[in-house]
Amino acid sequence: MLPGFTDEGYLPPADYELTLDELRDSTLVVGPSNGYPNWDRGWREQLVDNLSMLLDQLWQVGIEEIFVDGSFVEDKEHPNDIDGYFVCDMIELATGRLQTQFNLLDPYKVWTWDPTTRRPYRGYPKKQLPMWHVYRVEMYPHVGQFSGIRDKYGNDLEFPSAFRLSRRDGQPRGIIKIVKGGQP
Repeated sequence: MLPGFTDEGYLPPADYELTLDELRDSTLVVGPSNGYPNWDRGWREQLVDNLSMLLDQLWQVGIEEIFVDGSFVEDKEHPNDIDGYFVCDMIELATGRLQTQFNLLDPYKVWTWDPTTRRPYRGYPKKQLPMWHVYRVEMYPHVGQFSGIRDKYGNDLEFPSAFRLSRRDGQPRGIIKIVKGGQP
């Protein structure tokens, strides 16, 4: 299903389509067969459970192009979170209708990307969005805008490009495209 990690600790560069059930059964959750004695399977399972709640909300409003990455798709034994993005309609996002639809579904009303809603979390240098504080997952809308992440030459990157590069060293890496099929 998924190839092993590269020597640098990344999935080989590609888009890997997985259902939620396939993700749960993948090496990203259960761990590689050897060489990772401290692989935190329980934490990774919890992250996927949290992700599944957000996926359900995305699917309910018709979003189907959903990608996840971050340290979760690297060989980090205890990733901080799951990062991701989804492709959506610019008008729905710009008018706030999309955010409203999400927050009608979410019991914690965490769907916002307003920087003023970011709060600190002990031990982390970066302030986090409400979604992160509740789910330890951050999902960003993509309509063709820049991500706020730059490549090694200082060029602004859109989410599809930014999320396919490691934040550690800018090396290309694989990303997971979540497809419907498993139980959210």
